[in-house]
Amino acid sequence: MYPDKRDGTIRAIEEKKRNLMLVSRDLRVIATNFRPGLRRMGRQCLGRTCHELLYRRGLPCSPCLAVEVFRTGMRAVRKVEAVDGKPLPEACHYAYPLYSGDEVAYVVLLDYDVSSFEEMEESLVRSNAFLKNLINSAVDGVIAADIQGRILIFNDAASDICGFSVEEAVGGMDIRKVYPPGVAEEIMKKMRGAPHGGPGKVKALRVDGMNKSGERVPINLDAAIVYEEGREVASIGFFRDMREVLRMEAELKGTQLQLLQAEKMASLGKLAAGVAHQINNPLGGILLFARLLLEEYELPEEAQQDVKRILRDAGRCRDTVRELLEFARQTQREMSPLDINRAISRTLYLLESQTIFQNIEIRQELDASLPQVVADGQQMNHLFMNIILNAADAMDNEGVLTVKSGVASKGRVFAEVSDTGSGIPEALLKRIFEPFFTTKAAGEGTGLGLSLAYGIVESHGGTITASNNEGAGATFRVEIPCSRSQGEP
Repeated sequence: MYPDKRDGTIRAIEEKKRNLMLVSRDLRVIATNFRPGLRRMGRQCLGRTCHELLYRRGLPCSPCLAVEVFRTGMRAVRKVEAVDGKPLPEACHYAYPLYSGDEVAYVVLLDYDVSSFEEMEESLVRSNAFLKNLINSAVDGVIAADIQGRILIFNDAASDICGFSVEEAVGGMDIRKVYPPGVAEEIMKKMRGAPHGGPGKVKALRVDGMNKSGERVPINLDAAIVYEEGREVASIGFFRDMREVLRMEAELKGTQLQLLQAEKMASLGKLAAGVAHQINNPLGGILLFARLLLEEYELPEEAQQDVKRILRDAGRCRDTVRELLEFARQTQREMSPLDINRAISRTLYLLESQTIFQNIEIRQELDASLPQVVADGQQMNHLFMNIILNAADAMDNEGVLTVKSGVASKGRVFAEVSDTGSGIPEALLKRIFEPFFTTKAAGEGTGLGLSLAYGIVESHGGTITASNNEGAGATFRVEIPCSRSQGEP
């Protein structure tokens, strides 16, 4: 029993551009558009067996796809490489069942030339390999995830940033794991909300990522939602690790602050020199005549106390002027090889007998093998005197003062002065080396000691920093370049 010629199945097969053949249970052809030669035969093909038409055989093929489909009711496929010993383009035959009720009534045979498919497959493999290489060559991290958040793409740069291996991430890990809690949702909200770079996109968004160990990683993020027929199907993000950039920005800011400090001190030095000379002359006259009043005249006790107060206050002004002149000094430094340990020991020898150090324990931890530096000895003495006196003042003349020396990196030696005082308020750490800045009460100190120390260290190509100790107190660290003959290579 054959289907009517007006049957839609037959018309569909005849109109198909693919090679199709409809066969009945006795393997006779009901409809076909199979191969140009068979098409030319037209209706003459109908009623003949498929094995006769396709392979010029009198018996069914072994195994026969159509027989297999009639038997199993399931699709069958076979790869064919040659017919009658003659090479053919590599092909596959497919057989599909057509049911009438619960029974397979016909089988549709399809003939595909798979050589083109294999070429397409090879091209696709090459394209995928190139795309994978392209993504892995990206400097920035590239992460893509489906709409449920499962990671689909995770390149090597993303692995470096987040700490997860590609194998760990792809195929199951949730995108939320590379962000602190709530950040992934916030990014999606930004992409879906008001534009931050275009619909479904964010550009140059500064956010924190999170690596495998739980550490936050500052990143610059460009991200987009991937749409398919208007539906959200995935998202992709490009992650730039900002840790090195932020470190360089901090270094640049520190350099700018140092430059600003140097400019301020240079300007102040010129001003201080002029002011000091203008004050010095009348101040000398005040001190001279005050002493004459005490020596030459028999003044009442009350008047004597007033004159002594004048001498005391004028003496303080004289000390300030002396420090101003030292601060503004522009004479040629006398540079020569110097043992930092000797400069520290000489300064401590001069200071430890003073009243201010009576209740202070001084500890020295000096490296005996310290290489020499090229420095002005007088300025080094002045440098350590200012730092050590500042430490003693910070302890209210009671506590432990520790002086250390050693070799720092990059061909430098260091000296550290630590105290057990109350430390430096964090808000004041950046201002501690500014001229005339002091935390002491009015009338106590000039605020020039640490500024002078800063200027001395800078003029020797070194650095000076201040930091708070754990527990209590502060530490001032000075680093000075070694002499070239003894420094690190």
